[in-house]
Amino acid sequence: MSEPEILFDRIGHAGVVTLNRPKALNALTHDMVLRMADTLAAWESDASVRLVMVRAAGEKAFCAGGDIRRVYDMGKAGDPAQRSFFADEYRLNVRIKRYSKPYVALVDGIVMGGGVGLSVHGSHRVGTERTTFAMPETGIGFFPDVGGSYFLPRMPDETGMMAALSAGRLKQADALWTGILTHAVASADLDALTQALGEDVDVDAVLARFAARHDAGTPALAARAPRIAGLFGKPSVAEILSALDAVAGNASDADAEWAGGLAAAIRSKSPTSVLLSFAQLRRGGEADFEACMRLEYRIVSHILQGHDFYEGVRALIVDKDNAPRWSPATLADVSEDAVLAHFAPPEGGDLDV
Repeated sequence: MSEPEILFDRIGHAGVVTLNRPKALNALTHDMVLRMADTLAAWESDASVRLVMVRAAGEKAFCAGGDIRRVYDMGKAGDPAQRSFFADEYRLNVRIKRYSKPYVALVDGIVMGGGVGLSVHGSHRVGTERTTFAMPETGIGFFPDVGGSYFLPRMPDETGMMAALSAGRLKQADALWTGILTHAVASADLDALTQALGEDVDVDAVLARFAARHDAGTPALAARAPRIAGLFGKPSVAEILSALDAVAGNASDADAEWAGGLAAAIRSKSPTSVLLSFAQLRRGGEADFEACMRLEYRIVSHILQGHDFYEGVRALIVDKDNAPRWSPATLADVSEDAVLAHFAPPEGGDLDV
């Protein structure tokens, strides 16, 4: 008999969620989303539960995202439940964002996509030296969802825009500096921290005590923050790339190699996804959380009917040839109307949140 994909337990006065698909890097399934939403609702009205902790089995990943291969297969089979997965996932993100009790995500290892949605919206986000954060969606013809519209444009100095367009990764120090994490601790301390949170009523004091025992190091992004803001604060993707190219072409500039790498990374992603993500983040920066989730539901409803998501998953996950054939193939070939079409209300109406 196989183990449940998600576990619910109690440690003292804490409700504990454990993502339990370590061989799949704890990728989220629809059932996991539904069961977690139901349990969070029950715990929120249970006076004996004073806080919630979310952790994961295995040593590699907190959660590497949604189970994209299942979503791909559902789309290929024409399964109408495909879009329901995202609707329920986005509703869960809203519940986490608005949760009335302390919600402590214990992030040890990879956290991407849907895993970010389970952690970054909580009141307390704790990461270890093994934490690797990323929103890699533009590389599979998708977009930074699960609330990316909200938190990415609110990261300092356009670092969220940089991460979204380039699918860049942040380690512990940078994740802490950008606000992805609220606390940095040692992986070896997680078990003791979990026990302490279940016993002590002062969540902030417990986290501060464990964080004081660990040095996360110097955030590399902080030194480049003014330059990142200048490059990625441009009014269009074309101007961002032009600015990056100018830096890359100046051999005397210490950031030349860094800028060239970013420009190459952006150009390797789905052109539609890059332009769509840019427009999404600019809109999300002016919207509240619920509006962002409705926006993302509109986008996903359209993107699941398109080409690049299926091609990206084919190239990176199914066939693994790492040679996606995007359509349109270049940024210049993507029309403004094609991008704007993703923001139109979907068939069946907007997400109810």
